[in-house]
Amino acid sequence: GYGCAVFMQSDIVNFQRQGWRAEEILAGLAMVLPKNVFLYVASIPNLAALGSRFVLQGGTQNNLAVVKAEVDFIHNSFRASGQKPEIIVHEHCGESGAIGAAQEALRLWRNGMKTTFMGLDAVRKIEYRSTRNENTRCNFCKNTCLRTFIDVKTERPNFVAVAAIASPAPKPAPKKTKVPLMEGEQRLIIATCEKGTVEDVNDMKDIKAGLDKIKDANPSFVDIASREVFRPTNAKSVADPIPTRAWSKAAKERVALMQNRKNIRIGVPRVLNIYTYAPLFNAYLESLGVQPENIVYSDYTSPELYRAGASRGAIDPCFPAKIGISHVYNLIQVKHSKKPLNVVFFPMYDVLHSPLMKIVAANACPTVTATPETVKAAFTKENDVFAEHNVKYLDPILNFADRKLFAFQMLQAWQPVLGLSEEENDSAVETGYQALKDYETSIRKRAREVLDQLEREDRIGIVMLGRPYQHDPGLNHEILEEFQKLGYPVFSQNTLPLDEDMLERLFGDEVRAGVISHPLDISDAWKNSYSCSTNHKIWAAKFTARHPNLVALEMSSFKCGHDAPIYGVVEGIIEQSGTPYFCFKDLDENKPTGSIRIRVETIDYFLRRYREEIIRRRKAENEVEARLAEYEIQLREGLVQESQGVAAD
Repeated sequence: GYGCAVFMQSDIVNFQRQGWRAEEILAGLAMVLPKNVFLYVASIPNLAALGSRFVLQGGTQNNLAVVKAEVDFIHNSFRASGQKPEIIVHEHCGESGAIGAAQEALRLWRNGMKTTFMGLDAVRKIEYRSTRNENTRCNFCKNTCLRTFIDVKTERPNFVAVAAIASPAPKPAPKKTKVPLMEGEQRLIIATCEKGTVEDVNDMKDIKAGLDKIKDANPSFVDIASREVFRPTNAKSVADPIPTRAWSKAAKERVALMQNRKNIRIGVPRVLNIYTYAPLFNAYLESLGVQPENIVYSDYTSPELYRAGASRGAIDPCFPAKIGISHVYNLIQVKHSKKPLNVVFFPMYDVLHSPLMKIVAANACPTVTATPETVKAAFTKENDVFAEHNVKYLDPILNFADRKLFAFQMLQAWQPVLGLSEEENDSAVETGYQALKDYETSIRKRAREVLDQLEREDRIGIVMLGRPYQHDPGLNHEILEEFQKLGYPVFSQNTLPLDEDMLERLFGDEVRAGVISHPLDISDAWKNSYSCSTNHKIWAAKFTARHPNLVALEMSSFKCGHDAPIYGVVEGIIEQSGTPYFCFKDLDENKPTGSIRIRVETIDYFLRRYREEIIRRRKAENEVEARLAEYEIQLREGLVQESQGVAAD
C-alpha cells in the first residue's frame, strides 16, 4: 500500500510482528516511494501525459533500490501507451536541488531582482544549532504544533549604511522566548503555518493582519459562498393570518401549529447540496413565520465533528456523504443539547435547477439523494434517537427543476409541522426561489468585478472545478485558502459570471459557427449530460479554458463515481487551450498537510512564471500594435503627399 506516512509506520510494525526481515521491509518501502510521489502527492496516475523523458534527481537517488523501483514504476505506467520512456539519473543527484535553486536565483537576478546573499566565504563560517522540544511548541491556535528553531550565527557585520557612512545598527529590544538566543544569532522557525513562524503574540497579530489584507484584496468566492449561503434572507411574511376562531378539531390543530411557528426550531445538516439551496430553504421558512435564529445549521465539517459521529454507522466511501451522519449527530448531541430542536430537516435532492441549455437532465448524484435515508437508518435501527430526543426527522425527496412539483413536495413535508395552506406554501416557494436567484446574482456580480480587475492588472485567478459541497472548508481541506494567501482570487463553478457580454466574448464565435447553440450549451464536449454538477463542471472548464486570466484547479472526492468518467474530459478541455490545469483528487477525511503544501508551493511557482509570460506576451503585442499604428500613420501621410503631388501636376 501507499499513502499517509503514519499508516505506513503502523504497517511496518505489523510486518515486523509477522516475522518479515529488515531487508524485505526496506525493499517494500523502496517500491512504495514512487507510488507515494506520483499517486499520493502529485496525483498523476498517467505518467505518459507528462512526456517520455524522466530525470531522477535528489539525494534519494543514491539509494539504488529506490532507483530500481522508480524505473519499474515508470515503465509499467507506459505499457498501455505503446511508448518507451527514457529515464536518466542526474549526474549530481544529491546536489540537483541546489543547482536548480542557483539557476532560479540567476534568473531572478537577470530580471532585475537584487541579491541579499552574504557570499560564499561568510557561508562557510556559519554556525547553527537546532531545537525541537516542548519549548518550541506553538500555542497560537488549538493545534499546538511542534516547531523547529534553527539559530544561525554568522560573521556578517551588523551595520546599516546611510549615505555611504557605516554606523552600528541599534540593537533590537529582546523578546520573550523559551529558547534564549545567543549573542549574534538569528532565528529561523520551521512551522506548519505562517502564524507559527514567530514567538511574540504581537508579531503573530501583525502576520495575521497582513494575511487578512492579502485575502481582502484577493477574495475567495468559495469561502464567501460557504458563509453567505447560510445567512438569513429577511424574507417578507407570506403566512396566512391566524384565525381568531376555530370550531373543528382540524382547525384548532392548525391554529396551534401556526401559533408555534415563531417558536419552532429546525436543525439542518450543513452538508451536500445545502451549499446551493440554503437561501431557498431559509426564505421559505422565514416567510412562513419561522424566526431566522431558529433555523439552526450544524457546524462546519472538521476532524472533531467527523470523529464524534462516525461510529453511528457507515454510508459510502464518498466522504461528503459519509459526514452526513456526523452532522446529524452534531445537531442532536450539540445543538439540541444547548437549546432543544423540534425538527431535523435533511432533504433528499432528486433533480436540481440549472442554467445550462440542451442538457439531457439535471439529476443529483444518487449517493447524495439516498444519504438522508441512510442517515435516518443509522439513528433508528437499534433505537430511535430522534424519538428519544422528541425530534421529528424530515427527509422529503425534492425536485428543484419542476417548481409545481417542488411546491407539492414541500407542502407534503411541512403541512403537518407548520399547519400550511396550499396558498401560503406556494407563495413561500416563490419567495424561496427569488431568494436563491438574488443570492446567485449577487455573488456572480461580485465575481465579475474581480474578474475584470484581473484583466486590467494582468493577474491570474483560480477556478475551483468541484461540486457545491466542496465549498465546505472541511472537505476542501482549506487548500484554496492557501492559494488565496499567495495572492490568487478563487472562483468556483457556481460563482462564475453569466453576463451576456462575457459569454459573447468567450463563446460567441462558436455559437456563430454552429459548434454550439448557446454559450451555456455543453453538447460539444459532453453528450451524457445527466448529472447536474457534472454538467456544471464541464461548462466551467470550458469557461476557464477560454478566459486568458483563469487557470483550473479540479477537486474531487475519493471514490466519486460521477467525477471519474469526466477526469479526462475536463483535463482535455482545459489543456487544449494551453490553460494550466491542476487537480486534487481522492480527497477524504485525511488531510495530508505536507503534500498539500508541497503541491501549493509548486503550483504557485509555476503560476508566477505563467503570469510573467502573460505580461511579456501582452507587452510584445502592445509593441507590435504601436508599431503597426505608427506604420499606418506613415503610409497615410505618404498617400496624402502623393495625392497632393498628383493634384499639383
